[in-house]
Amino acid sequence: MVVELAAVRLLAPWFGTSQAVWTSVIGVVLLALALGYAGGARLAARGPSAALQRALRGGLLVAALWVAMLPLLASLVSGLLVPRVTALDEAPGLALWGSLAAALVLFLPPAALLGVVSPLVAELLSRRTGESAGTVGGRVLTYSTLGSLLGVFGTTHVLIARFGLPWTFGIAALLLGASGLLVGARAGAALAGLLALAGVGLLRAPERPLPGGARLLAEVQSPYQGLRVLERGEGDDRFRWLAVNEASDSFQSVWSPRPGLLGGGHYYDGFALPPAWGLAEGPRDRWRMLALGLGAGTSVRVLEGCLEGSAELDWAGVELDPAVVDLGATWFDLDVAGGRVTRGDARLALRSQPMGTFDHVVVDCYANNMEVPPHLATLEFFQEVAQRLVPGGWISVNAGGFGVEDPVVQALGSTLAVALGGRVLALEVPFSRNVALIARLDKSLAAPGTEGWRAVASFAEPLVQGWGAPGTWGWIMGAEELLTDDHAPLEALQRESVTAGRRRWGARP
Repeated sequence: MVVELAAVRLLAPWFGTSQAVWTSVIGVVLLALALGYAGGARLAARGPSAALQRALRGGLLVAALWVAMLPLLASLVSGLLVPRVTALDEAPGLALWGSLAAALVLFLPPAALLGVVSPLVAELLSRRTGESAGTVGGRVLTYSTLGSLLGVFGTTHVLIARFGLPWTFGIAALLLGASGLLVGARAGAALAGLLALAGVGLLRAPERPLPGGARLLAEVQSPYQGLRVLERGEGDDRFRWLAVNEASDSFQSVWSPRPGLLGGGHYYDGFALPPAWGLAEGPRDRWRMLALGLGAGTSVRVLEGCLEGSAELDWAGVELDPAVVDLGATWFDLDVAGGRVTRGDARLALRSQPMGTFDHVVVDCYANNMEVPPHLATLEFFQEVAQRLVPGGWISVNAGGFGVEDPVVQALGSTLAVALGGRVLALEVPFSRNVALIARLDKSLAAPGTEGWRAVASFAEPLVQGWGAPGTWGWIMGAEELLTDDHAPLEALQRESVTAGRRRWGARP
């Protein structure tokens, strides 16, 4: 279980940690175990006990050596399967087939060898004690399952978080090696073998190259993902971004020395439209905003710069990964004082927020750069969000997609429209693959180009002038097929989105 859970994190820099990657790893491990069980049963049925002990020891030692080398092997194998420059729209195919190929090469051999262990141990114990196969097999399964439980919780909460991936595999290899060497081995040979395995476990995969001109400021392996803070430029021209897992041609959070609008096709600027319209309706002392999917705090920094001198930004944020919040506080000027940030799942944390409180809720929840968590895209979820709004409050949703007609955009927009009982404005963000969905509770929105659209606070004038060109926006109404807690096929919609995007923009060279 240590190897299986850590395997997904090992593949994450190339393929992400989507359900497709988990499926590849789990499927390969199950196939390998089945092959190992069958092979172990054949071995157990014949041969003297000494021969079975040698086979058991050899299988454990070879598996230990393979596991110790996995960090290095993963870099070599995945580097051959993934182009050095990968576009975000190519990621779903790579996640599906690339992760399967990598998992077959990397994890099938050691998992098959470990599958041989249980039948051999059961046979040896049965011969030694004279007990029935059922009695011995049940005992072996009991202890192996307890070990699996220890591996599951220990890997997530201790090994990866505290020691990192190389040492996680190194510790697993040492435990396997110790088990193998104790099967009939002398103490001196066992000690020498363990020292050799410890040396192999320290092998590190070569670091992935940085994007051109980028500097690495920080790198963290959190319990959820791999994180890197990168920076380009000097002085006031500096630009930082947070790369997550495979970090295709995308990023989670960005920072520049000056708060406010970022420009250059950053979808975060779209979060400034609701307060711009709200302040144009009349002066306000403060703007109360809740950010679900806070990341390193880019949405807060944009609004703080825009609202300065007009109203005080009173914000709260929810972020699943505590390591992202810590990096935001260190490198992205995120103010975490005063209990503004809740570390946890957005759906769960939303239920602790007071009803009818916020002028604006920003929903920017993604996993692996491009995947919307299904439970954060449903009718029930958006209804819970709407309950936290004041009358006339806004919801902004960052939807990744290839235009207003994109299947993911349409599904999210339709579901949001039904939740709020009105139509949703969908705006293509210039120079990006993002669509801003904006809805308002109990009030209508103005169409781009109209007088109401242009009635904004001065800081948003560049937005209303540059966004909403003909053909780049549309209204989304409710539909019969909505995303619900019972049925939210977002992965299938994501595949449709990529197919539709390639038809619209043409395949990348």
